[in-house]
This record gives sequence, C-alpha cells and structure tokens, in this order.
Amino acid sequence: MEAAAPTTRSDDLRVMSLIGLAHATSHFFHLVLPSLFPWLMADFGLSFTRAGSLTTAFFVVSGIGQALAGFVVDRLGARRVLWTGLALFALAAIVLGLARGYPPLLAAALLAGAGNAVFHPVDFTVLNSRVSQRRLGHAFSAHGLSGNLGWAAAPVLMTGIAAAAGWRAAAFSAGAVAALALAAVVLLRGIIADDGPQGRESATGPDGSPVAFLRVGAVWMCFLFFLASTMGFGALQNFAPSVLKSVYGLPLASAASALTAYLLGGAAGIAAGGFLAARTQAHERIVAVLLVVAALMALALATGALPPASVLPFMALVGFCTGTANPSRDLLVRRAAMERFGQRSFGRVYGFVYSGLDVGLSTAPILFGRLMDRSLFSAVLCGVALFQGLAVVAALQVGHARAATAADGAP
Repeated sequence: MEAAAPTTRSDDLRVMSLIGLAHATSHFFHLVLPSLFPWLMADFGLSFTRAGSLTTAFFVVSGIGQALAGFVVDRLGARRVLWTGLALFALAAIVLGLARGYPPLLAAALLAGAGNAVFHPVDFTVLNSRVSQRRLGHAFSAHGLSGNLGWAAAPVLMTGIAAAAGWRAAAFSAGAVAALALAAVVLLRGIIADDGPQGRESATGPDGSPVAFLRVGAVWMCFLFFLASTMGFGALQNFAPSVLKSVYGLPLASAASALTAYLLGGAAGIAAGGFLAARTQAHERIVAVLLVVAALMALALATGALPPASVLPFMALVGFCTGTANPSRDLLVRRAAMERFGQRSFGRVYGFVYSGLDVGLSTAPILFGRLMDRSLFSAVLCGVALFQGLAVVAALQVGHARAATAADGAP
C-alpha cells in the first residue's frame, strides 16, 4: 500500500484548499440553471416541467458520468480529469449564454452535468492520497463545507447579475468562475499528485477485473446509503418551504428561512463532524445515531403539533445532525475501498458510490412532487424520515459487509 501523503499541516491545508475550491465550483454549477429559471422561463416560454427537466438532465448525466469517471481517474490520474471537468463547466456557461432556444439550454445542462461527474472521484482520490491520515476527517469536513459555500454563492451571484445586467451576463459570469478555478488548479498543479496511468495490478481486484469492486457488499451498501440519504435531502431542498407553509401555516418567507436554517445547520454540522470523525473509528455508529435523531425530528415535524416558533430551530437541528454525519460517512467509504483494493481504486469506488447522490437528487423531485400534487404535505416529512432510516440501515450494513468480507479471507 502506498503512503505518499504529505505530513505537514501546511501541505495538507494547501491540498484541502485547492480541492475545496474545485468542489465549491462544482456545487456552484448545481444551481446556475435553477437560479436563472425565472428569466429563462420568461424568455423562452418554458413551463415548470421543461425548466425542471434541465436540472434532471444535469444530474442524470452527472450520475452516469460519475460512475465512469472513477475508472478514468484510476487510469489517467486525477489532475487532467479535474482540468477537463472545469473546462466543461466553462464551455457549458458559454453555450448557456449564447442560447437562442431550448436545445442549447439542454446542451448546456448536459455539458455541465458531464463536468460535474468528475469531482467526487477526483476530489476523494486526491484527499485520500495527499492528506495525512490523521487529518482526513478535517479534510472531508472542509470538502463538504466548501460544497455548501458553492451552493450558497450561486443564487446570490446569478440572480444579482441577472437582475442588473440580464441572464446572459450572469451565464458568462458563471463561465468566468469556472475559468478562474481552472486557472488556479493549473497554476498550482504541483499540489495535486498525479502519478499518470495507474498500475493494473493495484487498481484491480485479485482476479484482475477492473469492476471487481462491484462484487463487494460494502460498496453497494455505501451506494444505497448515499441514495437514501440524498432522497431525504432532495425532498427538503425542493419542497421544504411549501411543506412547512402548509403544515404549520407559516408565511412563505418564514418557511423559506427554515430551509436556510436547515442548510446553515448542515454547514455547521459538517464543520463539527470533522473533529468528531478524527477522534473515533466507529464511523458506522456515528452516522447511524445522528441520522436516527434527524429522522425522529422529521417525524416530529410531520405531526404538525409543534409550536410554529419551534420549526426553524428544529430544521436547523435536522441539518446539523445530517451534516455532522458527513465526514464519518466519507471515511466509511474510504475504509470500504482501502481494505480490499487499496489507494488506486479510490476513483472508481468513490465515483460509483457517489453516483448515488445524483440518482437521489434526480429522483426526489419526481417522487415527492407526486405527494405535493396530492397535498400530502406531512407525508413528505414522513418520507424524509423513512429515507433517513433506510440510510441508517445501509450504514450499519456496511460494517456487517466488511466483517463478512474479512471472514471470507479477502485480502
């Protein structure tokens, strides 16, 4: 097993900062198109369904591409793949800014989704191989927090520029963001280790198959964990204001503030979760306990019996619990990859596992949208709790699957 990670704090911080910038750019592009929907719908006469289909296209391509990108990272190295992803973002923004009809809008969504596909395989390959193991919990925490910052920046920047100078100017500004990030990772490329083509022996399973990891139960449980947990997140991200307005009679502004509190609580939880993950190896239990608490709080919200004034702090606590679980979650995936395939399988394992996020984000609006159309608002919160519970089961099964693999005598 390789052990080439730098050991100094300053080296680790440089790696975390550069990868954090790339990850923030990725999350920024998640919300470029949705932030511009009011202008795009007006200019092109789009329905909500056609506009929403652009986001679905983004995440479908990202999910498929992410599973495939991991193989490319393991084969070619992380650096060039990262450059390609950022370049695709810049190209997508240019296509968006020049769009004169729906097909170019769809093309921009597809290009951006392809660009987004590379980031989790690249990011976690670099972090796992270049950051000292004792600071990996903090590295994963910083990675998650940078993504949240990208989410927070996109609506503010995109809507602000669109309101002042038009949506095309906003689209080109998004391209400038991607170009600046690309320039940074090219100029600072020495920070990212890139060993070139990876050796077949260390990047494959004992039988030489590049897809041997798909026969490992722990990898599938990690995928199911990401899928289930993201379904709950997707439901709240898309529908929380409307749900809370209907269940508790909150003004729309207050209901939207509760969603903001959820997202801010998640960011605070990610920061705290790095310290927690660094101090224990019981990552399955940490994830399980935190998500059980989040599920119970979602069920309490679903009853509609809480005082309306308590909704905002409840949402913040749900976000805090789910965010705190994230660094332990990422370390859980690392163990599933390392114990059988070593460092040179990070790309394909993380790529496949994290494609569960894209599946969840593309599926949640469809599933929970049907409940919303039927005015089953409390059922949406019950669904959030259900999927958090399924995520708990998957996390615990990761430990069982790893134990079974060890009992079978796998290396």
